Amino acid sequence: MNPKIVNWHNKRVWVIGASSGIGAETARLLLEKGARVALSARSLETLTAVADRHPNALVATLDIVDHPTVVAARDLIRQQWQGIDLVLVVAGGYNEMRADSFDLAAANRLIDLNLRGVFNCLDTVLPTLLAQGCGGIGIVASAAGYSGLPKALIYGPTKAALINLCESLFLDLRPRGIGVYLINPGFVETPLTAGNDFPMPALISATTAAHELVRGMERGQFHIHFPKRFTNWLRLGRLLPYRLYFWLIHKSTGL
Repeated sequence: MNPKIVNWHNKRVWVIGASSGIGAETARLLLEKGARVALSARSLETLTAVADRHPNALVATLDIVDHPTVVAARDLIRQQWQGIDLVLVVAGGYNEMRADSFDLAAANRLIDLNLRGVFNCLDTVLPTLLAQGCGGIGIVASAAGYSGLPKALIYGPTKAALINLCESLFLDLRPRGIGVYLINPGFVETPLTAGNDFPMPALISATTAAHELVRGMERGQFHIHFPKRFTNWLRLGRLLPYRLYFWLIHKSTGL
């Protein structure tokens, strides 16, 4: 559904959310493959450590919820590279929340980070990609966005919105020569999942997740999801009648 990426050499890739987890490991992997990688997040110190003085790495700090900082990072990258071939929006957060512990302030913070932050990135990069008439954008949502899950009262809806967003972006951008990648991880060992107090089926490392993500883009896939032994069950679940779906979720999670 997207053009295959057969060679990363000198590809100009901007990874937003590159300080830890999937973003950091993806940045490292792309540097190994010969890409030029701009690493963005809030912490200069952490980004510098991930870049590890690699000659193809460019550090551009930003706060995804602060639009002017995203614009400033884009301007720095364009000044250095005169264009961007691929933007990966990996930044996001997680708050465990259920109906009996609903917290409006925490909900709004997560919406700002997981959803409005992505819109800040789109506003910043779409004009560049459209003017070029080529390139691509990948957005990390989550398998939790396929359907409702316990403890994901706000997280799940923000990720469901990103799935819908990527589908709409594909319809608009692919005919204009721009690739769109919807990336839905299952459980991945990252700082976000470290505090989970419930079983995480098919848990994989951030390094494995990065390899799956990059392999999916190399194949030109629109929907990149992993590990499939877990995500395919969730995809199947969304097709079931609600009575059966809710019963299966209660039985499998105990929640």
